[in-house]
Amino acid sequence: MFVDYTKVELHAGKGGPGCVSFRREKYIPKGGPDGGNGGRGGNIIAKGDNNLHTLQDIRYSRIYRAKNGTPGSSSMKTGKDGEDIIIRVPLGTIIRNVESNLVAADLLEEGEEVIICKGGIGGKGNINFKSSTHQTPRYAQPGTAGETGEFEFELKVLADVGLVGLPNAGKSTLLSVLSKARPKIADYPFTTLEPHLGIVKTGEYQSFLMADIPGLIEGASAGKGLGHQFLRHIERNRLLLFLIDGNVENPPEVFNTLKNELKTYNEALLLKPMILVRTKGDALHNVDESKWETIPEYLMEISAVTQTGLVALVREIANRLNDI
Repeated sequence: MFVDYTKVELHAGKGGPGCVSFRREKYIPKGGPDGGNGGRGGNIIAKGDNNLHTLQDIRYSRIYRAKNGTPGSSSMKTGKDGEDIIIRVPLGTIIRNVESNLVAADLLEEGEEVIICKGGIGGKGNINFKSSTHQTPRYAQPGTAGETGEFEFELKVLADVGLVGLPNAGKSTLLSVLSKARPKIADYPFTTLEPHLGIVKTGEYQSFLMADIPGLIEGASAGKGLGHQFLRHIERNRLLLFLIDGNVENPPEVFNTLKNELKTYNEALLLKPMILVRTKGDALHNVDESKWETIPEYLMEISAVTQTGLVALVREIANRLNDI
């Protein structure tokens, strides 16, 4: 199951209390204080993992509690630190504090770690409060509480190329032909209900990552159709490949509709490089070429079924990515 959004409660561990203790040794009647410090509470850490592609595991573990630090003890022994909790997340995950709406982490690299909730500090034992005027302190500090809060985890797919188009524009078919990905393909709208990733090879040791994202309709930026579930994922794509069915009556209008939805959601999306291709070249009829030629981003016609134009398309995408 592909899960790209969830909320969880995070509770870092409390710091252990300091110890009140005095040395008791034979022939040393007044040994003085020797109470040690408490241990640090456990942190809650998010770590980027390139082997994960969904937030499913996190969704079913709604509360995370790190261990508390243990108390200090005599002979100036410091308590044990609480064990940290490491939450592994897919690359492209944003973690945001629900109450403050501040981003706590944006994990983009393999192995990257960020402390989301910091464990409490251990209290100081009475050995720390000894002085020339106060040689028998009988108090120690309690440990401080760890950070806590409700956080939302949002996954935005990381891909070099994002496929943008109306439902049934041929996005899934193209991805299945260019890569080993096997998205669902059918002759009805909204066949794709979750993003699919595929690696497209451009040479013996070169490739790029392509994402088939659920179809976009007018009003998606306001939540219609799959709404934001679609739009959030194209924010991470380096290049946008627009696919438009070659049999539509007014391709410039369709292209503008798609761009307007991107603009309404996030104007920065229109700054990304764009390529427009005409799909279903094997089943065209009565095509008005003059309308297509008015679109500056229009590149070529392709057919995923007959694989016409696919070699040239992959070569062009690779060249554009090298220039970004």
